[in-house]
Amino acid sequence: MKRFFAGLLLLALALPASAAFDIGQLMNDLARNPGGKAKFVEKKFIALLDKPVVSTGELSYSAPDRLEKRTLTPKPETLRLDRETLSIERERQKLTINLGNQPEALAFVDSLRGTLTGNRAALEKSYLLHLSGTPDKWVLTLLPSDEKIAAFVQRIVVAGSRNQIRSIEYLQGDGDRSLMLIEALDSR
Repeated sequence: MKRFFAGLLLLALALPASAAFDIGQLMNDLARNPGGKAKFVEKKFIALLDKPVVSTGELSYSAPDRLEKRTLTPKPETLRLDRETLSIERERQKLTINLGNQPEALAFVDSLRGTLTGNRAALEKSYLLHLSGTPDKWVLTLLPSDEKIAAFVQRIVVAGSRNQIRSIEYLQGDGDRSLMLIEALDSR
């Protein structure tokens, strides 16, 4: 009997320990996502309104730094992020913003871009990271580490499965919040 247990112990020591799911593993999984298209439903909970404002549309992402959000309802709008340039098109108006001149806004945008690209170092410049769950169902919480950013956004919660983001929730500094549910579109 002693030999049996000794054999089991040796076998257990010889097998690699199963690594716990951690931020490094999540970032590696996310970094392998080349991009794609998705549809979204976003609910914005604004303190001054009785009901959430619901919008729907499409997202497209091309790694590493091109993201487009096309809102179809209730009113058409396109937000396009290309490196540090944010373009907003609404009705017949177009606005272009250089985010390099606005560090708080850039930190907010980088929370999404850093998550999409699996860039842990970029995220940790402005946020404390907390991960829970498993590779199949994870939740990444970003808490601002800078007071100026915290005045803008209190918390960002990103949830997903493997290298796919399924939802993003923003709690703004003023208490308003936004929840976006994301469903990847088949690229075939």
